[in-house]
Amino acid sequence: MPTIWLQPRLWLEECRSSASLGCFLSAIFALTVAGDTLVDAEDWTFWRGPHQNGVAASVTDAGSRDAILIERFDPRGGEESGVRWKSEAAAGISTPIAMNGRLYTIVRHQPSTPTEGEQVICLDAASGEVLWQHTTNVFLSDVPAERVGWSNVTGDVETDSVYSLSACSLLQCLDATTGQPRWAHSMSEEFGMLSTYGGRTNTPVIFEDLVIISGVTTGWDLTARPAHRFFAFDKRSGVLVWTSSTNPLPEDTTYSTPVFGVVDGRAIMIAGSGDGRVNGFHPRTGERLWNVAISRRGINTTAVIDSNGFAFIGHGEENPEGTAMGAVVCVDISAANSGSQSAEVWRTEELIVGKSSPLLIKDESLGDRLYVVEDSSRLHVLDARTGVEIGEPLKLGTAMRGSLVYADGKIYAATSTGLFYVLRPVADGVETVFKTRLPKGHDVGGSPIVADGCLYLPTTSGLFCLSDSEDRSGESVARPISKASQFGDLETPSAEDTVIASLQIIPAEAILSNDQSIALEVRGFNSLGQRVSIENKPLVWEVTGSATVSDSNELQVRTDEIAESVSLTVRLGDVIGSSRYRVVAPLPWKFDFSNQVVPVTWIGARYRHEARSVNGDPAIVKITTIPKGTRSQTWMGSPDLSGYTITVDVQAQDTGEKLPDMGLINQRYTLDLMGEAQQLQIRTWTAQLRMARSVPYAWQAGRWYRLKFTASLENNQAILKGKVWPRDEGEPSQWTLTATDDSPNSQGSPGLFGNATNAEIMIDNVSVVPNE
Repeated sequence: MPTIWLQPRLWLEECRSSASLGCFLSAIFALTVAGDTLVDAEDWTFWRGPHQNGVAASVTDAGSRDAILIERFDPRGGEESGVRWKSEAAAGISTPIAMNGRLYTIVRHQPSTPTEGEQVICLDAASGEVLWQHTTNVFLSDVPAERVGWSNVTGDVETDSVYSLSACSLLQCLDATTGQPRWAHSMSEEFGMLSTYGGRTNTPVIFEDLVIISGVTTGWDLTARPAHRFFAFDKRSGVLVWTSSTNPLPEDTTYSTPVFGVVDGRAIMIAGSGDGRVNGFHPRTGERLWNVAISRRGINTTAVIDSNGFAFIGHGEENPEGTAMGAVVCVDISAANSGSQSAEVWRTEELIVGKSSPLLIKDESLGDRLYVVEDSSRLHVLDARTGVEIGEPLKLGTAMRGSLVYADGKIYAATSTGLFYVLRPVADGVETVFKTRLPKGHDVGGSPIVADGCLYLPTTSGLFCLSDSEDRSGESVARPISKASQFGDLETPSAEDTVIASLQIIPAEAILSNDQSIALEVRGFNSLGQRVSIENKPLVWEVTGSATVSDSNELQVRTDEIAESVSLTVRLGDVIGSSRYRVVAPLPWKFDFSNQVVPVTWIGARYRHEARSVNGDPAIVKITTIPKGTRSQTWMGSPDLSGYTITVDVQAQDTGEKLPDMGLINQRYTLDLMGEAQQLQIRTWTAQLRMARSVPYAWQAGRWYRLKFTASLENNQAILKGKVWPRDEGEPSQWTLTATDDSPNSQGSPGLFGNATNAEIMIDNVSVVPNE
């Protein structure tokens, strides 16, 4: 293994002459920080480590230290146990990260209580002391309570930030020192991201100045059809820089995380998606370069990239052809980049590797080997060049969700049911150095990590810090790293290609008021996805909608409409860039659908609803024929709204059979007129019902009802009131249902809820007004 964490130029030259994946990917991550930022050589800022592949840093340059990790420990504790500390506060199913002498993870907060939620927690890495906690509610989500905290946080040394995606798709940037929010996006309310399908939640990832997150979304206008989409935000400001889509109508949501590399002199982002494909993207522009089908359903594992230009990934579903379940696949990235239809190098079928991500170890004596663990926890060792299995598989336990980690010449593994292994690669596979069973209740959903000579093991009963050596906290070796680009000299120099191949408008999307101006930035990129100058270039703007762009590239919106879309195109010769914006007026709003269209700016609406005449009156109808979309939510505006009342007229189709559920969303609470239950219910988290109240209410199909829902905050408590009555009767003076929430949602977009599985839902006369 070559020396790493040297001065950048020397290091990159050594990488060029080495076949080491560790060195190759270390170069990628070292160059992500600013010129006078000090980087801890042993930080673990991403769930798969500094190289994005489960391989720990090996520090050997002068003045630093080697990491010597435990080979055995006693989980019951004691002076000679190898357990330095254990934090019950950090118990959970997430994989922690380590940055600047601190640990960060996501946990379930106050389980099974009326104030249950999700929490990002920060610990002192040396002592396990809790330094701060940032708690958020889980809202408008079907995620099961036991799947809360399934995502992982990601750290950024340059901005001293931690990024997280909650179980209800709330993307947050937190100050890593204080835990205070810097910016946030409610990905469900703003982009229609789904948080269902068992709670599979993605992990943010940093690339240069971007934080990238993905998920299946049902957006607005052209993105109303469900697809697995990627979103890149400026990591400092939270402004959306680009979006990119995979194939529409995917089978699954997933938790595959993007990884980055350089192949053929070009930076590339590789990620699995819900449509069963592994994809290559330009990471700075979001352009989808290629995709290879490896499964009929979603991919949950994260790929690893070899320095020789190959990507390895596994899945546990049906293969594109035949009836075999599961496979490990090797993709030739160069072939995929060139458009070859035969980019798949090898496929080892009937290995159901659907949860644990592959581990690639490049060893001078043993060769390049891929270590994969099936969902049933059977470990296989494959020749990375051919896919041929080496030796016999090793049965680790009954199930495994976490991924393997390689450090100090050893592989660390933990099964879901609490079996912990230390393994060593040998000629015919692996040998077991140590095995122990964790105490009852110490299940493992995340992966071990390595930082500052310690192994950190997350379990559902506590986070272990394991080390046989004395406390070396504070002794981390720091190196100043200069920043040119994320990949520095590994990429083809952009000066060799200054021809502009694509344009990017920032922000790519935003919610604007109907009398607002925003500054626009235009960026140019060459064919390799590298930034090139467009200074003094003759840009030509085209605007669709009630807006103009000034000579100083400022967008000015002018409209009297309640909801309208504005789209922009910027041209430089034949090169085109585009962006789009939802324009939403301040309250009050009223929609009577007299224009016979589903509002274009509503999130999650157009694919699932259609405009119709109902008994001679215009309305919109939530249809029953949408694949996987009959139970869904629609949002109408900004997620920072509060203190309003929303009203709607609803009617259930009379099929003579079961009734649907129909409702409203206000400030991240749902008022639901439940068909089969014949109830009116107020709730915020469907699967857990931490705060829910219901009253009986008998109603029938074929008759219009009016629903009214108001929310307010009083003395740090949410006061929620709902009523329902037949539309052809007068409004009752009393509220049908009142509820309170001691862990209040303080804001949220107005919206609609409906489950049209049993029958279509007719919708009319939607109004949203400020509370009096």
